[in-house]
Amino acid sequence: MPRNLNGRAAAAADGTLDWAAVRSQFPIMERKVQGGVQLVYLDNAASSQKPAVVLEAMAHYYRTSHANVHRGVHTLSEEATTLYEDARQNAGRLINASSSRECVYVRNTTEGINLVAGSWGRANLGPGDTVVTTVMEHHSNIVPWQILQAERGFTLRYVPVTPEGHLDREVFGSLMAEDPKLVCFTHVSNVLGTVNPVAELTAEAHAAGALVLVDGAQGVPHLPVDVQALGVDFYVYSGHKMCGPTGIGLLWARRELLQAMPPWMGGGEMIREVTLEGSRWNELPYKFEAGTPAIAEAVGLGAAAEYLMDLGMDNVASHSAYLTNYAYNQLVEIEGVRILGPGPEERMGLVSFHVDEVHPHDLAAILDLDGVAIRAGHHCAQPLHQSLDLIASARASFYLYNTESEIDRLAAGIERARRIF
Repeated sequence: MPRNLNGRAAAAADGTLDWAAVRSQFPIMERKVQGGVQLVYLDNAASSQKPAVVLEAMAHYYRTSHANVHRGVHTLSEEATTLYEDARQNAGRLINASSSRECVYVRNTTEGINLVAGSWGRANLGPGDTVVTTVMEHHSNIVPWQILQAERGFTLRYVPVTPEGHLDREVFGSLMAEDPKLVCFTHVSNVLGTVNPVAELTAEAHAAGALVLVDGAQGVPHLPVDVQALGVDFYVYSGHKMCGPTGIGLLWARRELLQAMPPWMGGGEMIREVTLEGSRWNELPYKFEAGTPAIAEAVGLGAAAEYLMDLGMDNVASHSAYLTNYAYNQLVEIEGVRILGPGPEERMGLVSFHVDEVHPHDLAAILDLDGVAIRAGHHCAQPLHQSLDLIASARASFYLYNTESEIDRLAAGIERARRIF
């Protein structure tokens, strides 16, 4: 049972989580929009809202302990350093990192993948090598490899997506026969909601001699993640999608890989010694953290990780799955709605869809008039939409504080849009 959150019990009398109490921890849930309509926030795959404990942790740092970290011997600097490194411990514990030294702060998942591409990739990839990624990916797990491919001359291959919304395992297997050096894929698709079998795919890639990088941006907010059990080599996630602030995320990688990788950016903090003749690098993870870091944001990330661990990620996953299933079953009954991706038991956190005769942007605008916030567009996944023969889609995504009644309002808004058009 999780401890009380911000002075309010999060557990009901029977020991289950009281999701109404959890919702009350998010101040923005009281927000009224469009002249007094209660906000229904269903854009969590883009960015989640923040509980009071995260907001208060960041504010407390600024009010009482702000200073630069690692460099000072005065009280405030030592306090700031402790908060900063404690947060790293929490962010690593959330995914069962064996050591905080394997946890590198980054701005977001995109920066984490770019770090791997720019450091490990530039040092290890060249003509004759192959990198495998998938059509399912967010642009951040495609574009960095395209940029590096143009520079280094390796081969870039893509695993297609089946009509049911899964990675094509037959093609995946055939690409493993090409002995790739790196295999990259998402834990949970930000368009289809598909939960990929990370451990299985990783084992298959390792058997082919490849390293594995996983985009965990949509996985960490909803699922228990254990990088040791999954067996992956790189795992990246963003703070702002899992109750934390923007501008902070985490790259986890195996220590031996980080030790062998060259720095990605140069400057202060990432050095041990600088002379005019050359430089020696700092120890892990600081070798990859040049310049004054996002200290308050790191504190917020640590508070968000602790918050989720207190709730219990099994509880979070169950709640997310329930809301996802409920939404799927509501929307599938609406005439003219085409849901993208697999069935409700094989997805997590979101439902993307297209409504006949209604452009996704028009739908989003009409829903906004009712206070319902969804996402419309290609969701930074243009190749996937092209494979689905769509320019754009609408996406409703769910999190800790959402309710059945909010999903009912979504369904009613879609019906209204269909009548208008």
